[in-house]
Amino acid sequence: MRRFLDKLRPNRSDDDDVKVKGKPQPRYYGTITPSQNFNASNDAKVLKSAIESKGVDEDVIIAVLVKRSNEQRQKIKAVYEASAGKKLEQDLDDVLKFKDRDLEAVTLAMLMTPAHFDSSLIRKATKRLGTDEEILIEILVTRSNREIRDIKRVFKEEYGKDLEEVIKDETSGTFCHALLELLRAEREESHDVNVKKAREDAHTLFDSGENKGDICEATFIDILTSRSEPQLMKTLQIYKEELGETSLPKLMQKELKGDIEDCFISLVKCAWNTPAFFAEKLHEAMKGHGTCEDTLIRILVSRSEIDLKKIVAEYRGMYGKPIQEDILNDTKGHYQAVLLGLCGPH
Repeated sequence: MRRFLDKLRPNRSDDDDVKVKGKPQPRYYGTITPSQNFNASNDAKVLKSAIESKGVDEDVIIAVLVKRSNEQRQKIKAVYEASAGKKLEQDLDDVLKFKDRDLEAVTLAMLMTPAHFDSSLIRKATKRLGTDEEILIEILVTRSNREIRDIKRVFKEEYGKDLEEVIKDETSGTFCHALLELLRAEREESHDVNVKKAREDAHTLFDSGENKGDICEATFIDILTSRSEPQLMKTLQIYKEELGETSLPKLMQKELKGDIEDCFISLVKCAWNTPAFFAEKLHEAMKGHGTCEDTLIRILVSRSEIDLKKIVAEYRGMYGKPIQEDILNDTKGHYQAVLLGLCGPH
């Protein structure tokens, strides 16, 4: 954790915005961009032909889906169903599930809207024998207020239960409290930093933790789950420079354990550098023996139209090699081709 914070630059830099007619506009850091010559009807016909061809033409399926934005894929799905009378997802599932399960999984993930994909991940994480807390933390810590509201709406529509109630059933204690606070979708999202407020928060955290001898988790939840990432980053800087003998993350690691520690540390990492947070997860998924395909699919698909360019750049900076190299070493076939396509040009 110390190396994570010390070697990385903050989330945003001065050149993150460009000016359009005098107004700052956010740069686009996704690797997937809308096709300029998009025709949903033509794409639907091409996909139908590829699905029905002898042996299935995976190359064509990949070429179409990887080069279309999520919004365009939704239009293709609608046209396909109207013309073929069947859902595109079902037809792809039928022809791929016995050939390449990983290709099937990433293809179906790409055909979901972001809110549906996240909702399905949370459903899977809470329906298993034992809850996958890591996925709950990753999604709720890194999504915007609007995205969380969309996830809650879709989850209710798809599964007939309020997400808050599911979280209450599957988690407990201060960890449950932290997740429910994030689910309120009321975090500050301004890029402006209030230095006075950051200093007050730093002193509050110090008095509730290091100065007290143990951590008042409720106070930490209140601050960590409500402040914007730039604001929280400033608080962390002030804490380290002016107050604690150790950094706030090191204090958390010393005094906390389990899911609440993971949640707090994830909030801190994302405040400092969200793309690096995801780069670290991708590296963990591929290092050593075996590969966590679920993690590769989850992150590469969900961040492909948000900040995957930054994640790819952070990966190279943190591990001294391009992520594409590790993907080539750890995956194969058409599944590998999709992952490389999602990463963008080498």
